[in-house]
Amino acid sequence: MTEFRVLQLATSPRSFFTQQVTALEARGVECTTVTVPRPTGEGESGRSPREYARFYADVLHEGFGSYDLVHANYGLVGPVALAQPTRPVVLTLWGSDVMGPAWLRRVTVAAARRSDAVIAPSRPLARELPVPHHYIPFGVDTDLFRPIDRAASRERVGWDPDARIVLFPYETDRAVKNYDLAARVVEGVRAGSNAEVGGNRGNGESDRGDGGDGSDGGGVDVELKAVSGVAYEEMPYYMNASDALLVTSTRESGPMVVREAAACNVPVVSTSVGFVPDVLAGVENSVVADSEADLVAGLESVLASDGRSNGRAVVTGLGVDEMADRLLAVYRGVC
Repeated sequence: MTEFRVLQLATSPRSFFTQQVTALEARGVECTTVTVPRPTGEGESGRSPREYARFYADVLHEGFGSYDLVHANYGLVGPVALAQPTRPVVLTLWGSDVMGPAWLRRVTVAAARRSDAVIAPSRPLARELPVPHHYIPFGVDTDLFRPIDRAASRERVGWDPDARIVLFPYETDRAVKNYDLAARVVEGVRAGSNAEVGGNRGNGESDRGDGGDGSDGGGVDVELKAVSGVAYEEMPYYMNASDALLVTSTRESGPMVVREAAACNVPVVSTSVGFVPDVLAGVENSVVADSEADLVAGLESVLASDGRSNGRAVVTGLGVDEMADRLLAVYRGVC
């Protein structure tokens, strides 16, 4: 039985958004999704006002009369959802719409003030949002992102079974992800850090003062692997094949990869961005650090332990089902 018919508007079909729609449909919500078109010109990558004009035309063509509500996903599509005066509007923010450029924040906040309900998926984003809102974290598919034997994972992805491997889960040319810092951190671990590894480093601790490979102050033979563009269903294998996940971003509203790694019990070493400090609070064998030296020391500590984290047991509110139930309650409230 269909409880609601919802027009879902989004900039692009991101994995967490696709999971959201699938989970809602499993609860009897009939969803139709319209996304902003990709540029068609040769050599064009980013969306321009032309693509948003086409998006607006696509939404108008879809019509609103048969829907119970419109769910806008991302601040920049909020004005399109609000262009129709007859259906309630739910606006979910994705992070960069509030924490990015000033012009985008102004558009997003203006749309949020006019929406019938606003959803913030992270505590840092919620703290930046000057309007009443619901806090509903993006869910992680904990059936997909789960602990898997490391040796089996390495065989699946074709990695050396005996290597020390650190995963950088992004494209290397995205400036905000700061691959250069990740490379320096791993090089620092290879060279051997002079920083004291023992003691509290974020959430990770180690009693070892050596480089983590049993030598006296020597470095660790470790490899940094950047992985992006692989099938979403394969990412749990790349995570579980890794000794640690390394995040060196300068700015994040999430990132979701930290929740996913926690669900896999994979250790995380990360800069203090987005919801990372909240997610990793109390997670063992994972480190949140602000300086390059502390990132090096933290990664040394994690590699020295040669163990997993306890993220899956500690991190609550990970599941897609919980997220969908709370979204459905918001739909019922506005309708």
